[in-house]
Amino acid sequence: MTHFGIIGPPVPGHVNPFLALAHELQARGHRVTFFQIPDLEAEVRSEEIDFCPIGVRDHPLGSLQDSLAQLGRRSGLAALRFTVRAIQKTTETICRDAPSAVKAAHVDVLLVDQTEPAGGSVAEYLGLPFITICNALALNREPAVPPPFTPWNYRDDPWGRLRNRLGNAISDRILAPVRNVLADYRTRWRLPAHQDLSDTFSSLAQISQQPREFDFPRRSLPDCFFYVGPLRRQRRRHIEFPWERLDGRPLIYASLGTLQNKNLKLFHCFAEACRRLEVQLVIAGAGKESLGSLPENVLAVSYAPQLELLQKASLTFTHGGLNTVLDSLTFGVPLLVTPLTYEQPAIAQRVRWVGAGEMIPVSQMNPSRLRAEVGKLLANRNYANQAQRIAEAIRAAGGVRRAGDLIENIAGR
Repeated sequence: MTHFGIIGPPVPGHVNPFLALAHELQARGHRVTFFQIPDLEAEVRSEEIDFCPIGVRDHPLGSLQDSLAQLGRRSGLAALRFTVRAIQKTTETICRDAPSAVKAAHVDVLLVDQTEPAGGSVAEYLGLPFITICNALALNREPAVPPPFTPWNYRDDPWGRLRNRLGNAISDRILAPVRNVLADYRTRWRLPAHQDLSDTFSSLAQISQQPREFDFPRRSLPDCFFYVGPLRRQRRRHIEFPWERLDGRPLIYASLGTLQNKNLKLFHCFAEACRRLEVQLVIAGAGKESLGSLPENVLAVSYAPQLELLQKASLTFTHGGLNTVLDSLTFGVPLLVTPLTYEQPAIAQRVRWVGAGEMIPVSQMNPSRLRAEVGKLLANRNYANQAQRIAEAIRAAGGVRRAGDLIENIAGR
């Protein structure tokens, strides 16, 4: 039996794939412990997974929900700045509290989210092996691949490479406060300074929940990089939903994820665009009590069984969160993406690149533009065909089982 420790951001889009991975490893006879702030303890323990709190001093109970609520009211650069401050605080917490907690728990191997660079440094300091888990878009840099927080398309020419180099330099400048905290601790721990972002990734294995087919062309990924597809598991708890209200019209599923679902204006735009269409729109994340009066063909619920609905859907409206996009593509559902912040513009560009959907910038979003795009996406079978192609790639990639195989192989060396 191997004892795995998990270090990653305390947000659902990163926690949920790690929960799936934890269940897979536990089913194979291993022990898994989350090292996280106190607000996640009840959720993790309810999944029958061990939990060790860190950051008790500066992340008291209730602080996460307050932070996520503030984030949900922001978009664009404001959301990015807020996130950088939060990452800086989390990096400080991990560097200060995780080494003693991980050591006391007698962890054998750390599983570290690629967006949480402090986790790898903790492993180095303790002399532990660690594996990088890419729960977000892969951050591995290549000259022709745009930075993951830009809306740029793929261009493998001198101008595209120059643009990407400048974009990465700007990204480094924005994230400098995080790098400075980590550099300070590495100096204290007598570890060599990081020369670039790739130094924070594992040299043993980097496991991405993208399938290879949902990425721009890559030419210089390390041999230890593996595309395995979405990290998912069978849902154990039942989610109530009024299935009897679905009437057989083409179903459009709308979700803004768990962080941006306070954008009621965008939900109303979705609803108005569908008012005169022969479709049925299901809005997940905001109930009718929040949205008020809605067209007769719009059903709004605070929480929905996403995977089950996507099995019936013909189209997805989304902000471009990676988990919602991958879930849609798993069932061959094309997408209409309206990115709001973070890596969402980059994910939207990949949706367009693979031909599985279209993108409308939030600044250009209005009911008439959206209505026209819906007509195009539903009428042109090429979108659904390309989404189905990605679905087949996801099935072939192996998902959480292949990730478990790779992790066991590394841990057994």
